[in-house]
Amino acid sequence: MLAIVNVIAPIFALIGLGYGAVRFKLFPAAGIDSLIAFVNNFATPCLLFYSILTSDFRAAFNLAIIGPYYFGALICFALGIFVGIRIYGNTKGEGVSSGFSAMFTNTVLVGLPIMARAYGDPAMPTVFSIIGIHGAILITTGMLTMELMRRDGRPLGKALLLAARRIALNPLLWGIALGLVANLLGVSLVEPVEAFLTMMAQAVVPAALFGIGGALNEYKLSDNWSQALVLSLMKLLLHPAICYVLMVLVLGVPLETARYGILLSAMPAGINSYVFATYYNRGVSVAANTILIGTVGSALTISMWLFLLSL
Repeated sequence: MLAIVNVIAPIFALIGLGYGAVRFKLFPAAGIDSLIAFVNNFATPCLLFYSILTSDFRAAFNLAIIGPYYFGALICFALGIFVGIRIYGNTKGEGVSSGFSAMFTNTVLVGLPIMARAYGDPAMPTVFSIIGIHGAILITTGMLTMELMRRDGRPLGKALLLAARRIALNPLLWGIALGLVANLLGVSLVEPVEAFLTMMAQAVVPAALFGIGGALNEYKLSDNWSQALVLSLMKLLLHPAICYVLMVLVLGVPLETARYGILLSAMPAGINSYVFATYYNRGVSVAANTILIGTVGSALTISMWLFLLSL
């Protein structure tokens, strides 16, 4: 148990520091968006590029881990839509937004620091193989479903083009793609370039965790907290449970390897859930509450999964 506390305590201490700094006006709230933009658009792409370049990425691309991860995510997406529409009376568009919140994982701002802290370098190639197609699969799925289900949606062709554009312009995917190309070509970095990438990579963890903590000040609990709680439980408990059953019990993946995918799936909903909801102006408060409840609650559930996965 002490080992688990040692893993998560520094992570959530940094999140708490970010929250408190903004809450008590020690750090400008307006600067949080810029800090997160720096992490997503600059620091993390450098981390992904350097890590993939220097690792055996091809050996880590394990369909027995990646397949269950995304199957579980899609199950949560469908169930989130059903719960939103049938139980909470959401419109179809609001239901899709709810499903997206139950599906989309915070793989970068929370996932990367916790995975690195819990399992170290051996976990990173597997983690990157999931992150590499995370946005491409889930954002496209969410956008296409939204366009098909809501009555005021744009033509499907326009939705496809918009989804393709968002994917092509994603800096995280550029970092991964360039890292793969450099890895396949056997590129060797000169010392100043390697030092630059290392310095940028080292900025990811503190900046990301401080930023997500500061961003939590924007999310306030509202009347739909119960729906957000249900969606958070899907993300924090159901998704990793599905991954565990499929990876370990069905496909027979050794737990020492499967736990990389299982623990990553246990991360809370990502900020892109809120971006998705605001983009379509559907279920915005539910998405915000899901991020707030999920991020706070994940301190407990991640500890539970670390214990069950025998840290």
